[in-house]
Amino acid sequence: MGADSVVEAATPARRPRQIQRKIPRRQVDGVLLLDKPQGVSSNGALQTARRLLNAAKAGHTGTLDPMASGLLPLTFGEATKFSQMLLDADKTYEADVLLGVETDSGDAEGRVLATHPVAVDRARLERVLERFRGPIEQVPPMFSALKRDGKALYVYAREGIELEREARQVTIHALDLLDFAGDRFRLRVHCSKGTYIRSLAMDIGAALGCGAHLTALRRTGIGRFTLQGAVSLAALEATADAGREALLAPVDALVAEFPRLDLDQAGAIALLQGRVLELGLEGGEGVLRVFGPQGFLGLAARQHDGRLAAKRLIATCGDKLAANA
Repeated sequence: MGADSVVEAATPARRPRQIQRKIPRRQVDGVLLLDKPQGVSSNGALQTARRLLNAAKAGHTGTLDPMASGLLPLTFGEATKFSQMLLDADKTYEADVLLGVETDSGDAEGRVLATHPVAVDRARLERVLERFRGPIEQVPPMFSALKRDGKALYVYAREGIELEREARQVTIHALDLLDFAGDRFRLRVHCSKGTYIRSLAMDIGAALGCGAHLTALRRTGIGRFTLQGAVSLAALEATADAGREALLAPVDALVAEFPRLDLDQAGAIALLQGRVLELGLEGGEGVLRVFGPQGFLGLAARQHDGRLAAKRLIATCGDKLAANA
């Protein structure tokens, strides 16, 4: 074949384009007490659980840092309406702290800024911890999700920008020293919402004069919920599709602390229609969990005059009542 010869390659026949069909999501209602693993973001854990349950709607009740493990309640369907209840709840953590090393993020994932000699004994550490019990002032860390001009503080921090932050009052209800070994110790912290455990670790290190940072963090409780009965992502994935929904707590799990009130069919329908019920209830103003013949209706406000008005109702109850009318 000469140099000027042209060889035409055979053009492969195009395969017909396959259309991927989306699997329709299901209406799933309830609360999953998830034991989030270390190294996974809260949103990543949420999306994995949502996929495994094939749930149409999902949310969480406050984030947990990727570095941290532990309790992360996830809400599905109608339960998402009550997520705020846990955002405002007290939290309990177990925290591991290393003395003598300061990092820019206040945890083990940050860049080391300084190292210092450590000469701390248990008695001195206990005396310093006493300063951090009760109401304290705490400056939020730069590596946090707090917003400034619409941008999270950690974005500025990654750009090397340090912004001034105002101190906030938080409450440390309990601060227990679980273990101590020279330059390392472990704490159990029961605190109010808005408390940053990495800031607590840094402040304790500063008070000891040697600096410190957080090396591990595990959330063990939120409000009345604990890790007892929590499910890992691995366990959720290992459960057969038909059995996963049985791992969810009921929709009203997040509001179980409110008193219960049962209504008959007529009362339930009237409440769902937005009418104020003349029930002559005693006990003064307050929030009630309201149930009808078909189950949980939502939250209602008991007024000073004994009347009952809807506060936050779940949509699926209207369909159930109509079907059984």
